[in-house]
Amino acid sequence: MKFKLKQDFLTPDFYENTQILGIMAPIKNYTFCWLVNHQLGLHFKLDTSKQLQLKKKLRNYFFNIYNWNEPMCFLQHYIVQNQYDGEYLLPEYKNMDYIWVMKGDMVEDDKYQWIINSLKNLSGVQLVIEIAQDQIKNKKNLIF
Repeated sequence: MKFKLKQDFLTPDFYENTQILGIMAPIKNYTFCWLVNHQLGLHFKLDTSKQLQLKKKLRNYFFNIYNWNEPMCFLQHYIVQNQYDGEYLLPEYKNMDYIWVMKGDMVEDDKYQWIINSLKNLSGVQLVIEIAQDQIKNKKNLIF
C-alpha cells in the first residue's frame, strides 16, 4: 500500500513565521554560498539530508538546499537553488537563481535590511527582492 502526503495541509504551517528573499546571482550554488559565508560571516552548509524533488515531464529535478541555524535562537536560514536543468522550483520567479528562506524567529528589521544590503554588495549578485508569501503560486514546491 502506498501513502501520499497531502502537502496542502502543510503549506500554512510551513510558511508561518517565514520571511523570503529572491536572489538573482547567475553563479554556481556552492560559489554563491561560499561568498555568503565569507563576506557575511555566516556558516551555510549543503544539507544532504534535504533536497527538493520536482517531477515534471517524466523526469525528476533536484534542488539543493543549504542551511545555517543561528546560534542562541530558533532562526533557521535556508538557501534553495531555484533552477535545475532548465526547470524552476518556483516558476513564477524564473529570474531568481536562489530563494533565501528565514524560518522560526522573526528577523528584526535592521538585521533583515543588513542581509539584503550585504547580499546586494556580493560579487555576482544582480538583484535581491523580498518575496511576499501571497505572491508565491507554487507554495507546495518550497516545502521541505
